Amino acid sequence: MKTNPFTDTFWFLLGQTGDHQITRFQYPLTIFFAALLMAGIAIAYTNWQADPGQRTQEHLWTAFMRIMIGGMWFQGSLWKLPLPNSDGLRYWTSQELQYAAFGWHKWLVQNVFLGFFQILDPIVYLTETGLAVSLILGFFVRPMAAIGVLFTAQLWLGLYQHPGEWPWEYVFLMFVLAFFVMHNAGRSLGLDALIKRAPFGPFEGGGAIARFTRWAA
Repeated sequence: MKTNPFTDTFWFLLGQTGDHQITRFQYPLTIFFAALLMAGIAIAYTNWQADPGQRTQEHLWTAFMRIMIGGMWFQGSLWKLPLPNSDGLRYWTSQELQYAAFGWHKWLVQNVFLGFFQILDPIVYLTETGLAVSLILGFFVRPMAAIGVLFTAQLWLGLYQHPGEWPWEYVFLMFVLAFFVMHNAGRSLGLDALIKRAPFGPFEGGGAIARFTRWAA
């Protein structure tokens, strides 16, 4: 079947991509993503209505880019679902043995990543899913995007010499995530903006969560 960005998006939203189907949880994951996306839009709308300062093109486009990159992380996490382990993730991790930019990185892949793959797989899946949730909702975007920069840097160096990969694509993604860190993109129509404007529950007061939130969001 021929594909294009519009049909691919349509089938992704319906959970009918190959990545969805190999998970064996395509419908729960599709419902989860739909709920996540609707929540992100609802949060953006709430900010737009409550705070005139949020009604700018800069905030609107930052939120749009944030949600789109969050969708990318969600899609990328699907084929890494650890049930019990992802063959795709194991394959691409093993590719770093041959194509990593530095010898120490190859040693790390051989002795740590592949040596403890049963632990690595769920960590990678939860990290990518966490990035998706954070970016789509605009929640704790600054620390999560910083984690995303480091996560992507590992891929950049690990697959740097791979003939089928273009190193600049990872650099571009790191730059986008670094932009989210520097501009605190969660404060553009995101949950971070709501919490900053009107802290509630564990995010208010002088507790540890509230102090962390003031720093992170």
